[in-house]
Amino acid sequence: MRLDLSSKITLERVPKKYYKPDNDFEEYNLARYEKLPVAIYEEPKRAAKKIANEISRELKQSQKEGKQFVLGISGGTSTAPVYEELVKLHKEEGLSFKNVVIFNTYEFYPVMDFSYSNLQMLKESFLNKIDVDPENIYSPDATVEKDLISENCEKFENNLQEKGGLDYLILGLGTKGNVGFNMPGSSLHSQTRLVMLDGDSRSDISRNFGSLDKVPVSAITMGLSDMLAAKKISLVAWGEQKSESIRDIVEGPVTDLIPGSVLQTHAEAVIYVDLAAASELTRISRPWLVTNCEWDSKLIRRAIVWLCQVVDKPILKLTNKDYNDNGLSELITLYGSAYNVNIKIFNDLQHTITGWPGGKPDADDTYRPERANPYPKRVIIFSPHPDDDVISMGGTFQRLVNQGHEVHVAYQTSGNIAVGDEEVIRYTSVLRSMLKKFDPDNTKMLQKYDEIRKFLLKDKKKDDMDTADILFIKGRIRREEARSADRYVGLSEENVHFLDLPFYETGTVKKNPISEKDVNIVKDFIETIKPHQIYVAGDLADPHGTHKVCLDAILAAIDILKDEDWYKDCRIWMYRGAWMEWEIDHIEMAVPLSPEELRQKRNSILQHQSQMEGAPFLGDDERLFWQRSEDRNRATADLYWKLGLASYEAIEAFVEYIPIQDN
Repeated sequence: MRLDLSSKITLERVPKKYYKPDNDFEEYNLARYEKLPVAIYEEPKRAAKKIANEISRELKQSQKEGKQFVLGISGGTSTAPVYEELVKLHKEEGLSFKNVVIFNTYEFYPVMDFSYSNLQMLKESFLNKIDVDPENIYSPDATVEKDLISENCEKFENNLQEKGGLDYLILGLGTKGNVGFNMPGSSLHSQTRLVMLDGDSRSDISRNFGSLDKVPVSAITMGLSDMLAAKKISLVAWGEQKSESIRDIVEGPVTDLIPGSVLQTHAEAVIYVDLAAASELTRISRPWLVTNCEWDSKLIRRAIVWLCQVVDKPILKLTNKDYNDNGLSELITLYGSAYNVNIKIFNDLQHTITGWPGGKPDADDTYRPERANPYPKRVIIFSPHPDDDVISMGGTFQRLVNQGHEVHVAYQTSGNIAVGDEEVIRYTSVLRSMLKKFDPDNTKMLQKYDEIRKFLLKDKKKDDMDTADILFIKGRIRREEARSADRYVGLSEENVHFLDLPFYETGTVKKNPISEKDVNIVKDFIETIKPHQIYVAGDLADPHGTHKVCLDAILAAIDILKDEDWYKDCRIWMYRGAWMEWEIDHIEMAVPLSPEELRQKRNSILQHQSQMEGAPFLGDDERLFWQRSEDRNRATADLYWKLGLASYEAIEAFVEYIPIQDN
């Protein structure tokens, strides 16, 4: 069972020659804009294995020389695959860490509960699984008194200097191009110090603390000068959410606005990325600027959309000169003239637009994104949380129902941790009042409501977990909001399904890994419907991680089912949520919405009242979910218009998923 198929999705179907060239000559050409060595891999695991093997060689050499090996490590999800590989080398090949000295590059401050500290997370994922001497682990003190912070930082610095500095440093990458918590504006000469965390940084790490209000306001971080003194540095970054930062670090100037860019000044720094994180590098996103291209329809479309933005013209106004002046003369050679390319790409984009997402019955579907037949279709809309369906594709959802298809919605998780305590207090107060009126002798239930209210209003401390009863109520609040939204859309009650995948039900923000049990629940459900269409959340840059796990469960199930006879007539469409939209060169189906349809979509989102102003995971974006969704849909429509296509109020966009074939 393949459980990480989402990491293998490469939307551009990037030819290997762009990231694994045949020779040094090609490598130099491709990397001409890159000011740092970049190693690009199809998936994080392969890169992590390469780094772990390199550390193993360095470590063993130190052992032969009778020296200590000083290793700097960082927390976060990016570095986790490297630690997994190092643990595997320890357990399976006997790699010893007894001569290793560990320096934790940052620590949150203050941390009242040590289980939330960065060091504790590193111990759980790495340090407790190897034979490193606990006396050789150095970390900033997260509990030191405020007036001793400076002394604590100085002690950490002295320990680092006494050990001779770092032999090897593993770094992750923050969303603002920060390394450790050296945020924009950090001096190249900065040393270990206390830094205040901005809203984005606190939002990034809120998943570890349960909610934003529990995240410390500051951190103690190793400075840039200490990091740059390391003999070797590996920076790792995975996923498209890191792609812009990687581009800025690798191809931009050295600037304190992008702290990671200072790695350009280090002789032994290497950047390790997967294809998604590399997607904004010139060699991947605009290969025509550095090499001869393997042109296909998607790459041509991407090039033309880019050209339109560079010269600020719609497609049909592009000239031969525009192509020749911007590195796209190859296309003129291939097609004979700008006019020929323009018409091809204009028609290509025009054919993505359809008001019939389930296919228009009895129509010529030669140039439509979906088949006319069969009609009506059996459709499954998978929704990771109980509101992603209407937030992400509410207009398409409405059209599928209105156009007579048999639509099923499957909510993969309960979403219970994203309900505020005040919602539970409100609902239990209403239920208590109803009980006193209609069943006043039911003292057991009255006592239960009073017990829940007392816990939430008086007894619950900042870091307390919700009780099972409270989690049940929060889950049911979200479940009934989903039913309400589905009724508004016109969906039959029997077509609403709640899968409650086990990985999610931990009661905390930290979830369990995906398991075969999760996959089998999804697989069994799909088999009961045998759909002609499946819609899935393709948020590969999902900030909270749940969307990726839910996507992996679906893709693993499809991987098992893809050889079934019924599946041969099934298509999978990926949508995106409130966070970002598909780039226009990837879009394969664009469903336009009228002003009235956009208003109906907003109303369906508003049925999820617990997810309005008080939702725990809104983040620092002050827009509510319906506002983010509308802004995104209007921006997509606006881009189509700027390229010279029809002007719509809004557009929802989809990309088809093609199952990965067996080797």
